[in-house]
Amino acid sequence: MRTTKISVAGTGYVGLCTAVGFASKGYKVITATSSVEKANLINNGLPPFHEPNLQQLLQEVVKDGLLNCVLDREKAVLNSDITFIAVGTPSQPDGTIDLQHIENSAREIGEALGKKNTYHLVVVKSTVTPGTTENLVRPILEKHSEGKCGVKFGLCMSPEFLREGSALKDTLQPDRIIIGEYDKKSGDLLEAFYREFHGAETPPTVRTNLSTAEIIKYANNASLATKISLINTLANICERVLWADVVTVAKGIGLDKRIGPLFLQAGLGYGGSCFPKDLKALIAFSKKVGYEPVLLEAASRVNEQQIERAVEIVKSKLGDLQGKKVAVLGLSFKPDTDDMREARSVPFINQMLCEGADVIAYDPVAIPNAKSVLGNKIQYAHSAIECVKAADCCVLVTEWDEFKKLKPEDFVQNMRQPILIDGRRIYDPAEFGRKLKFAAIGLGQP
Repeated sequence: MRTTKISVAGTGYVGLCTAVGFASKGYKVITATSSVEKANLINNGLPPFHEPNLQQLLQEVVKDGLLNCVLDREKAVLNSDITFIAVGTPSQPDGTIDLQHIENSAREIGEALGKKNTYHLVVVKSTVTPGTTENLVRPILEKHSEGKCGVKFGLCMSPEFLREGSALKDTLQPDRIIIGEYDKKSGDLLEAFYREFHGAETPPTVRTNLSTAEIIKYANNASLATKISLINTLANICERVLWADVVTVAKGIGLDKRIGPLFLQAGLGYGGSCFPKDLKALIAFSKKVGYEPVLLEAASRVNEQQIERAVEIVKSKLGDLQGKKVAVLGLSFKPDTDDMREARSVPFINQMLCEGADVIAYDPVAIPNAKSVLGNKIQYAHSAIECVKAADCCVLVTEWDEFKKLKPEDFVQNMRQPILIDGRRIYDPAEFGRKLKFAAIGLGQP
């Protein structure tokens, strides 16, 4: 067992995956949550959300006594050397981030620090706008600990870059480490911990100040979101050009080393817990400091318009949607997760319902969460085949591997009208186009 003891405030995707990752390398980790239900699940080796390989690894570290979830954040801090803050920062109606969980965490950690006689390092991993760590977290910690930052405790901002569906891999094998430090001592301690954790596989490390580290996180997600909106813009152009195909366009430009192939998959737009929220927050922050972020606003607008484009494609193939049965394959915002936050399926389905269609949907793991969002407004199937049965049109929304195995015959033999709209470009247009009415995002047709 490692000598450094870790506590993590927050048990969402970032908090729990980070905690499990640390524990898997032999660190004693205490996670803290205010939810009795979550604590019971975690202490029984059951994650409160779907993430590949997480349950198996969680069960192992709980069994080995390396991870424990408590309801008392003070206990977690008092029994650790480093505390990572990984609580949520959701969007407010105006796009700015809600910092109440950050404030509460800082207050509770500060109160615990006031009872410690040893130096303690606090690390903010939550996504927060520039200046939050310095101007909000530090003063709260100092006030409630009655100690000075840099003397009684250290402070860093080290953003996470975890992808849902690959969160454990990204915890154990990140592309890079960003350390925003209040002072050199804080940065040295955190870098030493990361180097011990990753060993010979420690990735490139960037050390900077607190606000720059905060901006790096937003810049990262804004860059990826903008790249997605760019390829979707090109997809909309391709659809208006005879035989043009955005998949080949993406391949062609992706071979340019300056561009690269990642995040050039056209579709119904980005969703999830990060990109929409973080782009809105960065736009709101930019305006607050007196800058109009035209490019970021355009990227966000393109993303919203992709749903309208998908609806247009369905109507072009099916005509009036009143009373028509529309099958939706995939509900989660991406494969390998049950996360419905900002999932593109929701606005698409709502628009289908507004047009008078009857909607039936299937997703391998997200149906329980989808029901909490969509309720009984739609039907839910137990399989892809059941979903498309007697449907007038099928729309592929989330590119689960299970759906990639479907053949043209599966649609032709089961649908009332074999019309397939590929919203994620996982099917071969030539093969499917020969056997059924087929349309796809970014595919020009005669």
